[in-house]
Amino acid sequence: MSDAPVQTQGGLESQPPLPVRRLHNFIYCPRLFYFQWVENIFQEDADTVAGSHVHRNVDAPSRLDDPKELGLPEGAKLRSLRLESESLGLIGVVDIVEGGLDGAEIIDYKRGSARRDSEGERVAKEPDAMQVAAHALLLREHGLNAVSGAIYYAADKRRVPVELTEELFAKVRTSIEDAKRIARSGTCPPPLKNDARCLYCSAYPICLPNESHWWAKAKKAVATDKQLHFGFSPFAASNEDAVRDRILEALDFAAESGKGAPTLEPPRPGGDDSEVLVVQTPGAQIGQRGEQLIVSVKGEDMRKIPSQQVRAIFCYGAVQITAQAVETCLDLGIDVSYFSPAGRFLGLLRGLPASGVDARRGQYRLFELPGVRLQLAKESIRAKIHNQRVMLMRNGEVPDRVLKLMAGFRDAAASARDLTECSASKAAPPHSTSSNSNRC
Repeated sequence: MSDAPVQTQGGLESQPPLPVRRLHNFIYCPRLFYFQWVENIFQEDADTVAGSHVHRNVDAPSRLDDPKELGLPEGAKLRSLRLESESLGLIGVVDIVEGGLDGAEIIDYKRGSARRDSEGERVAKEPDAMQVAAHALLLREHGLNAVSGAIYYAADKRRVPVELTEELFAKVRTSIEDAKRIARSGTCPPPLKNDARCLYCSAYPICLPNESHWWAKAKKAVATDKQLHFGFSPFAASNEDAVRDRILEALDFAAESGKGAPTLEPPRPGGDDSEVLVVQTPGAQIGQRGEQLIVSVKGEDMRKIPSQQVRAIFCYGAVQITAQAVETCLDLGIDVSYFSPAGRFLGLLRGLPASGVDARRGQYRLFELPGVRLQLAKESIRAKIHNQRVMLMRNGEVPDRVLKLMAGFRDAAASARDLTECSASKAAPPHSTSSNSNRC
């Protein structure tokens, strides 16, 4: 379940308690924090799923019925303890609190490895240590003083101690205020620049740090010299070739910037390992049984697939899906698309979308510029025609006249002067006749 707060177009509408895990995000990367806390945008990858698996041993929650009179004897444990502090404006779940000889100890679980100091000793990573300190502050608010902390790194299979000092507590309090200030500002922080942390971030496909740096650089150039013709600015020139050149330049910049250290191999978007379920047999039904999605025809099971392995379902023609299966798809974020028997797209069943308020506002501002709308339409239609031509060449013996005609349509779309010319059904190649156009 999302822990995102209520928001508006200008940032957070109110100041709800900040989850400790979002404070961890903020210390790791303020931009990641903004995406997840303010815009409610999450991107799962193998690491985040594995991280949830690591916590399976501590997910049976304990309760503090009378926290002010709590005494935790030696050897006793509290698990997944949910605590909230109004004075700190913080809320969190402590993995484990252990009773010790000298007092309570906080244990947090992390999937990865500890950091190595200059002498090669294992030490806690800064965001992890501050998360433990934040939990210690929450326990103080409820009458239990934690005297020590540790992080169990699953990759190392050992605990790494965290020294709970007043200096660390002060740093946590300052970070809480800084995070809330950024959330109220409604301005997304800039991305990290050429930083190895981006390689391991699940939000990389959303953040796009290299591309974002390029656009920021181009925007700054336009702001200082309004004579420059930047395609996506209010000062854009009427020459649409300049717009396309800027887009290609941005792609080249992103490709080159990914080759330098430490980002030698830029991460790839996740989710490609899941499956698309295509059902096109008339009368077929998609149902659910336990953790599986079942495709049946006339009562006979034809296909069983774990629901966690499905990322989309395509239904062609008279295909039904049960209410239970629909609920599962909405809960797991599985898109269900409906098509006519001939393949015409009819509609889409999808759960509540991610917020992305800032991104949506930016897109709408760009779409108000005629040059931008035309450029996007031209490039989309040009690419579709080009792709269809390539598929024909790969999978069949196509007459040269058809290939030349399609190439003409493709080039005509790229040089269209307005949206009417850009229409796929009306774009005609240079020197073609209406009879050729109809035949194609």
